[in-house]
Amino acid sequence: MEFTTEPFDLDEAPAHAVVAREVIQSAELDAVDVGPFGNTAEGGADEVLTAVDTLLREALASGATRVSLQVNVIGEEAP
Repeated sequence: MEFTTEPFDLDEAPAHAVVAREVIQSAELDAVDVGPFGNTAEGGADEVLTAVDTLLREALASGATRVSLQVNVIGEEAP
């Protein structure tokens, strides 16, 4: 999954961006990479969907006017 929250503020991270990062960093995901212009996370389907639900609710409640989100499903390789 990749996501960004808006509006941007280059001088100081807005509350909605801080909340979104905290949600993702505390979720039960396999890998998280937080950056100034985008964030990525990887994990199982249930964990990612739970994190997305919480991310959207809390970021919007904290003042985000837009959340751009991309979720990719990567299948398991056959044995």
